[in-house]
Formats: sequence, C-alpha cells, structure tokens
Amino acid sequence: MKKRKLGIIGGSGLYKMEGFEKTKWKKVKTPWGNPSDEILIANLGKEEICFIPRHSRGHKINPTNINFRANIDALKQLGVTDIISVSAVGSLKEDLEPGKFVIVDQFIDRTFSRKKTFFDEEIVAHVSMAKPTSPGLSDCCEAALKKLNIKNQRNGTYIVMEGPQFSTLAESKLYRTWGADVIGMTNMPEAKLAREAEIRYCTVAMVTDYDCWHPDHDEVDVSMVVKTLMKNAANAQNMIKEIIKTFKDYSVDKDPANYCLDVAIITDPKLRTKKTIKKLKNIAGRVLNKK
Repeated sequence: MKKRKLGIIGGSGLYKMEGFEKTKWKKVKTPWGNPSDEILIANLGKEEICFIPRHSRGHKINPTNINFRANIDALKQLGVTDIISVSAVGSLKEDLEPGKFVIVDQFIDRTFSRKKTFFDEEIVAHVSMAKPTSPGLSDCCEAALKKLNIKNQRNGTYIVMEGPQFSTLAESKLYRTWGADVIGMTNMPEAKLAREAEIRYCTVAMVTDYDCWHPDHDEVDVSMVVKTLMKNAANAQNMIKEIIKTFKDYSVDKDPANYCLDVAIITDPKLRTKKTIKKLKNIAGRVLNKK
C-alpha cells in the first residue's frame, strides 16, 4: 500500500482552511479541463493535505457545472489516496436537525446533466458502487465527531438531486418514502469518480435545513441555510483537524476502492489507443500501463 495522503473537498460554507502551516494555492492542469479552483496544499503538524473548494472560493460554481472529473484527477495527481468530502444537505428525517452531521454510507443518484465517468471514450470500465464509501475513513470521522461532541449519525442515505433549485414539496415527500436521510446536490458523480480513480472516499453531510417536507419549515431559502452553514463550517474545520491527526491509524486494507480497476476494465487491450491511455494516465495508469 502506497503512502497515504488526505484530500478534503469542501462544500457550501467551507471554502478555505484555517490554522494550517506552509499553505500555498497550486494550479493543476488536467485532461478534463480546469478544477473548481486551485488546490490548497497545507500542513498540520507533519501531515501535508490537499484541499479544494468544490464551488470555488466565493461560491461561484453551480452544482451542475462543477467539473467533478477535473477535481478528482487533480487530487490524484497530487498523490491523494483518501478523500473526506464535506457537503451541506437538507434533512429528510425529524431527528436529523440542522447542525447535525451524518456520516453517509449510501447514495441515490438523481442527477442527469453531468459527466459521470472517466471511461467514456474507447475504454470501458464498470466499477462496483455497492459500498460507495470507505469503512475505515467513516470510523475515523465518527471518532473525530465524538471527540468534539458534535452531534452526528453514523450511516445514512444521501439523495443527490440535480439542482440548483430546491425540491418541490411532492419530491421531498417522495424521497422520504424511500427511507433516505439527507438530500443535497454535489456528491454524485463525485463518489463514482473517486471510485474509478481508486481513491478511498467518505462523505460527512452537514444538515442545514429540513428541506420543505417539514410542516414548520415549509420553504427553504438561502438566508436560512447560510446561518447554519457558518456554524457547521467551524465544526467541520475542527473535525478535519482531528481526522488529519488520526486517519492513518484506521485500517483501509479491505477498502472497496483498493485496486478496484483490476476487475473493472472490459475493453480488449488491443483496442486501447495511446491517446486514450494518455488521457487516463492519472486515473488508471496503474492498470493500463501494465505489460
């Protein structure tokens, strides 16, 4: 197992990292275009981490327009092996009140206007998404949240909608009948692409509102969300610092992302062109360049 390196993807409200040393913003080019922003490279103690604000600093990128492929490729280029994705979400459960964090273990992908794979030209791969998040990273996040006394729930299903509009009441009620816990706009195809890149991935979803199903909160607006976002962002910063200190202590030997491309690529090797292999070098070079 190669040396582990942590990448953080910050969602709404989390656009920078405070209290770190040796910080620098680095521009990274990818075959898929530009990432959401430059990548912040920073140190906490002896650990160097990479951070990217998925909506860019100042929140300039619509969820649908996030270049998820470039973000994941850029992190992979910088040696990231593990990703903690922090995401603002609405709650679909009474007991998941604003301010509570959910360590997600399942997704329902309802997006329809996004590029969802690196393998869309010539080379076809089918990775398993049965278990989309990393058990070891989830253990680490749970321990950090407990240590900080931040209210949290271990495991939960995250519905990813297209956006940027919030749900209709009918949609919100429908998603509740599916047993989903939270709803947001950004973790798909992010989780799928991380898996294709063989990067271990974990989502910590920060509840900001009750969506619109709740009779006492029948409409969601930005001002309502922003107020909770600020409090959540401070808690998220503290959580991330704890995770950086301890994530290497948690085993990832049996993580579903490990070497998953070994059994995913179906295209006949004789039909793989040099052009496409080059485009996929950061993501799948380990497998495609085998003799």
